[in-house]
Amino acid sequence: MKTISIGIAALSLTIGAGCAGVKVPKASTTPKPPAASLWTEPANLADRDLYYGPWGAEHAPDPNGVFTLVELKHTGVNLGMTVKDDKGREWSVKQSYPGGLDPEAPVEVVLSRLLSGVGYHQPPIYYLPAFRLKDDFGTKVEAGGRFRLKGDSLKEIGNWKWEDNPFVGTMPYQGLIVLLTMFNSTDLKNANNSLYEYRDGDLVQQWYMPRDLGSALGDTNPIAPRKGHPDSFEKTPYILGVSNGHVQFAYNGWYKNLTRDRITPEEVAWASDLLGGLTDKQWADAFRAGGYEPAVANRFIAKLKEKIEQGRALVTRTADRDQQ
Repeated sequence: MKTISIGIAALSLTIGAGCAGVKVPKASTTPKPPAASLWTEPANLADRDLYYGPWGAEHAPDPNGVFTLVELKHTGVNLGMTVKDDKGREWSVKQSYPGGLDPEAPVEVVLSRLLSGVGYHQPPIYYLPAFRLKDDFGTKVEAGGRFRLKGDSLKEIGNWKWEDNPFVGTMPYQGLIVLLTMFNSTDLKNANNSLYEYRDGDLVQQWYMPRDLGSALGDTNPIAPRKGHPDSFEKTPYILGVSNGHVQFAYNGWYKNLTRDRITPEEVAWASDLLGGLTDKQWADAFRAGGYEPAVANRFIAKLKEKIEQGRALVTRTADRDQQ
């Protein structure tokens, strides 16, 4: 496993009327954090489990268990709560389902599976279609959603910024932006980027993770974008072309300047090849992990594979043009 922890640069973030802008990275002399990691090269990619994810079945919530209410969620669009399971483990629950009015929870699980599958760090999250909840009034069945485990080995210690982190300008950083653009992710604010401390015996690392990925797989409208919506996802264009050595994306989200005149064809091809290494079973498992029926999942998968081929073709077209 090769850990990418090199390259330090900074971006200047400017907020304009109607969209957030990101300037070209500039070299920085900021010291590199120890044991910092955004991405690890995925060994045996085709063998990775995209149903249970990198944390495995042993960390998954028990679908037949009883969860005790700790606290109700007070912010955000989707209903949610903090609960404890029969083993005393604490979970953050975001409630929503595929095809619902705001299906962030299943989308979040799917994107987390795809990103972790190709080497990007992700916390242990799972989807349950329903669960039993115990509170002061008894035990009842609740609508399910995304379950994110809070554990001792992985602790959230803060946030990180797109414009200021140890990986700006590296291929995994650029590739992550490409993948999120490919997913039509629209909520790319810094508050959704979590810095974790991971402990495994004497090993201590800082893991940089994109999190709360549920605003995706729809359109990229800056106001009220659709999420987990196959019709919108299929109709939304992806790549417009190449200009002055940079890929021009059709992405119209609030954070579109993360990609504007900053991503090369080679970086798009790198990310496309990475995601394109997943098997048909892994694609199906990733969407099954989010509770999607096969017929709906197949529509998303077909569009994503189409985007992968668009990205791969950029390098071929550029090479052909250079030879003319």
